[in-house]
Amino acid sequence: MFRGIDEVDWASLEHAYGSAADVPELLRGLASPLPHEREAALDGMYGAVHHQGDVYDSTLASVPFLFALAGHAGLPDRGGIVELLASIGGSGHGDVFGETPGGGEDGEHDADGDGGGPGTEDSGNDNRAMARAAVRSGAAVFLDLVTDGDPEVRRAVPSALVRFHGEPPRALALLSERLRDEQEDGVRLALVEGLGLFARLYGGSGAPAVDCLVSLCGPPHDPGLRLAALGQLASCALDRLPADLVPTVVALLHTRSQRIRPSREPVRTSSDTLIGSLRRIRPADEEGAQLLRTLHKALGARTADRIALLEGQLSGRTTADRCNAVWMSAGLFREWRGAYEEPVALIGEQLGSDEARLRCAAVSVLEFLFTLAAPAADRLAALVESRTDSRGRGSATLHRPLKALARCGDARAVPALAEVLRGPAVPNETGYTIGFLGAAAAPLAPLLRERLAEVPLGSVDTYDRAAPLLSGLGALRHAAAVPEVLRLLHGTPRELRLRDALVKALAGTLAAFGPGACEAVPTLRGLLTGGNAVAAADALRSVEGDVEAVLPVLLGALGPERDTGIRRAAAEALGRTGPAAAPALPALLRLTGSGDVWERTAAACALWDIAGDPEPVLPVFREAWRNPYTRGTVTACLVRMDDAGAPVHDLIRTELTSPRRHRARPGGHGSHDVLDDERLLRDCRTVLRSG
Repeated sequence: MFRGIDEVDWASLEHAYGSAADVPELLRGLASPLPHEREAALDGMYGAVHHQGDVYDSTLASVPFLFALAGHAGLPDRGGIVELLASIGGSGHGDVFGETPGGGEDGEHDADGDGGGPGTEDSGNDNRAMARAAVRSGAAVFLDLVTDGDPEVRRAVPSALVRFHGEPPRALALLSERLRDEQEDGVRLALVEGLGLFARLYGGSGAPAVDCLVSLCGPPHDPGLRLAALGQLASCALDRLPADLVPTVVALLHTRSQRIRPSREPVRTSSDTLIGSLRRIRPADEEGAQLLRTLHKALGARTADRIALLEGQLSGRTTADRCNAVWMSAGLFREWRGAYEEPVALIGEQLGSDEARLRCAAVSVLEFLFTLAAPAADRLAALVESRTDSRGRGSATLHRPLKALARCGDARAVPALAEVLRGPAVPNETGYTIGFLGAAAAPLAPLLRERLAEVPLGSVDTYDRAAPLLSGLGALRHAAAVPEVLRLLHGTPRELRLRDALVKALAGTLAAFGPGACEAVPTLRGLLTGGNAVAAADALRSVEGDVEAVLPVLLGALGPERDTGIRRAAAEALGRTGPAAAPALPALLRLTGSGDVWERTAAACALWDIAGDPEPVLPVFREAWRNPYTRGTVTACLVRMDDAGAPVHDLIRTELTSPRRHRARPGGHGSHDVLDDERLLRDCRTVLRSG
């Protein structure tokens, strides 16, 4: 297996962390007789030699030895080696169906990464092309592995065979033949996936694969195989799906659940590796999860079908089916817009389950839905009151059902949050979460103030503890907390970690307090010449209304020598100043030609708020709309413009007809993407009502 390995100058090659001198040890570890050593070696290959999908010169040098390992009959865990080879060969390509290695629509694994290393530089494209060629050149090995004695190997091979073997008709014939003879359920499903991949990759030439899938969708085939075929058919030939797709799938799902057999997969090690961790968090019915994930992903924007399918799943008799449905819902909610009241209410029903895994899944989904979680609020409130799954007071994290309840704006969260604020330690999320409750959270303001008074002045975590409390106090406009804010402004040492960020947060809180913070005016005036001059000026305008005192500071911050972030903050502050900031108009007009889209957008918004002239503003908005991350800012300004923004209302109408959330992206998500999209939709509707 390792003939010639010592003749390679591994030390002169590189992987993600520098010299590849340790690669021979990793390769030999894949053949270790000890399971935990094999798992650690595979983890190391993904972590360094194939880091985040990158290909290095050491990756290329490893391919022949990986093929030798994969073809060595009797060696355990070769299925993982086949998957590694397929990933190396497919680096930079992904699946034609839009799949990306390591990611999924349901968001269980975030594929986003920061890249880095030699594999992402100019040589990276050449390396990826050579990796694909190297795997193709060795793909004959996959022909023999289709009938390997190890079911894990047979399960991993079909997709690799389809992707890389140079004779597609031979690969298709072999898949069809193995479907007739294969007895292992998991392998049969992998063969069906191979047929779907073949159909997607080869278009018209893949018609025989489509016909085969159609034949597998009906009796006498078992429910699992039929579900797999329907999922693959949806990915390559939607027009061949049965008209009664949803009731068919739900019935098959329920039948399969009654017949499901215990897994024959060998017990895995529980080593402390990434591979081990991923294996431990797999769904209880991983096969069922994959079947439904494939179908949901293929249905894409057909949200009505997907909602009906979810409702059928969530009404299933087994915990595993319902748990899978909850996780499937996450991808739907994050990526697509729709009427989700019914499935959200059904997810709320899962909070009453005796199964901790199911409750945890339901809370995880409801937590990122914010106001969309309202149909489940009664169940969340009951769970919070019962203290089921609750961490004790003083936990480092906020009780997740409580966070979900507060984020949907339900006042029943207030008593529990008060108890948290009275506890020995306040989780950092608490202050930020309170802001979603609006005026209902007013009784919490004195408690926030008390906790702010306890924040140490010179601790390494001063900012981390203070910022969330300041956010909550600002949201509640609790000006009685001015003395506690000033204590931090005056008392924190200049060398404090994140002191500038803390001062900015303190100034922002004073700005939220408005005229009630007049006691802070001398302090804010003293900050007008420092590094936080813009934040101080904005706060002083809000508290005192003295535009003449702050205008020179904000005008100076618009200078070309200033940082883009400072200019943007100054433009936003000038916009809040209104017509009294008219001297800033020439500088703001220049900023609408900035190379930074955020700066251009902020300047355009300020131009409208100061001068009320749409002519220089609307062209900037139309261009900025191409960036989904600036659409919320643009739409909020269009709300203020009323009918003056009518020339760009076509953008708004198009947005409202789009089924996809404006920040949706494959393989990843932001924690507030659903919230931001719902706010965008709300503002878009307001624009059209008023315009």
